[in-house]
Amino acid sequence: MELSTAIQELSQDVLLIVALPIFLLAVAAEWYYEKYKDLEIYKGKDFLASLSMAMITAVVEFLPKVLAFVAFYYLHEWSPLRDLIGRQWWAFGLLFFLDDFAYYWFHRMNHEVRLFWAGHVSHHSSEYMNFGTALRQGAGERLHKYFFWLWIPLLGFDPLMIFVVHSFNLLYQFWTHTELIKKAHPLIEFFMNTPSHHRVHHASNIRYLDRNHGGVLIIWDRLFGTFSEEKDFEKPIYGLTVNIETYNPIKVASHEYGAIWKDVRRAKTWKDRWNYIFNAPGWSHDGEDLRAVTLRKKIYESGK
Repeated sequence: MELSTAIQELSQDVLLIVALPIFLLAVAAEWYYEKYKDLEIYKGKDFLASLSMAMITAVVEFLPKVLAFVAFYYLHEWSPLRDLIGRQWWAFGLLFFLDDFAYYWFHRMNHEVRLFWAGHVSHHSSEYMNFGTALRQGAGERLHKYFFWLWIPLLGFDPLMIFVVHSFNLLYQFWTHTELIKKAHPLIEFFMNTPSHHRVHHASNIRYLDRNHGGVLIIWDRLFGTFSEEKDFEKPIYGLTVNIETYNPIKVASHEYGAIWKDVRRAKTWKDRWNYIFNAPGWSHDGEDLRAVTLRKKIYESGK
């Protein structure tokens, strides 16, 4: 396949754009239900900030997405498996698992590397859990996102296949952002990422911090030790451990980059500067260690 043909095919990958009106209808239905039942799961300014972040992210992602597609194209052309793997049904089935595996590690690293967290934190900055929050994507994470998928075209999967399967992954994740669905059948809860599992992921409770990173499947979290079940005795508290108290989309998107810069400037050694950039959020050279793994260890040791 010629690169020009591949790029022309990419222009036809409009799945997420087509899905946007459905997303907005779902938001409207959820908002109506909230008013009907007198719930408190939406706030006007918060939703507008989420919608603004969706638009900012769409603009920021355009160039990295095109560059990633070109990189995928050449990696696929170099692959010795490119004539073996076509667009057969079984290839799409295998790619589904490979894509979700890549997403798990991309998402997990967004929580465990502070520079990556700075690009992802905006998605967690809402103190509400609703379909609108699903639109509050991290703009900065789009700059490093596709590096986590570079190995897949080397296995013989063409770039359009990768983008299509990934779009379906993102479509699925939209529906996990709700409080209205409690828990599914235990078998589904065991294998799939569900609203219950994703409420845990968005919670700032120490028990739940940096847990449940899966996209469609939750099995990766179970395999790699990052799974946590939603407990009846501990309701998720949404937002950040220290909330930013702003609805300004520019500040929502950039505040953690500013915080990293301030910490790097006050660090005394290059080792500490690198740690502020690449260690987990909460690391400090001269203060309390507030990394999730440290905080969780303390509550387990205290028997709480």
